[in-house]
Amino acid sequence: MTNNDILRRLRYCLNLTSPQLVDVFKAAKLREVTIDEVGHWLKKDDDEQYKSLSDVDCATFLNGLINHKRGAKPGPGMPAEKSLNNNLIFRKLKIAFNLRSDDILEILKLADFEFSEHELSALFRKEQHKHYRVCKDQVLRNFLVGLQLKLRP
Repeated sequence: MTNNDILRRLRYCLNLTSPQLVDVFKAAKLREVTIDEVGHWLKKDDDEQYKSLSDVDCATFLNGLINHKRGAKPGPGMPAEKSLNNNLIFRKLKIAFNLRSDDILEILKLADFEFSEHELSALFRKEQHKHYRVCKDQVLRNFLVGLQLKLRP
């Protein structure tokens, strides 16, 4: 999945307009984005105005989503990661929506995707841990589909 796909899907799940997306980016306290930038990121891949969403900008959006959904901590915003992987994206979504393991498994079940609690906990471990598991696109995609079904049935 591309960062643009994640932005599009979360925008649809949360029913956010472009100005609201700008506000989510602003909630990260790191960078101001314009409606034009957001518009280019939301375009389809084959559109000539399409622009790829960088990992730093996607991390900024996810940090802003955490602040938007849960409230910002006082002081400067969390620094945006320079590179993202599915595990980190999944972890940030878990924090933003204040989800526990049971909630995530229920959301995955809504998307007809069976996943065990042990498999799930392996996704949230540190990379150095012997039971760490890389989150594949299929898991993240099904989680976003299940989240969409839960938030916008």
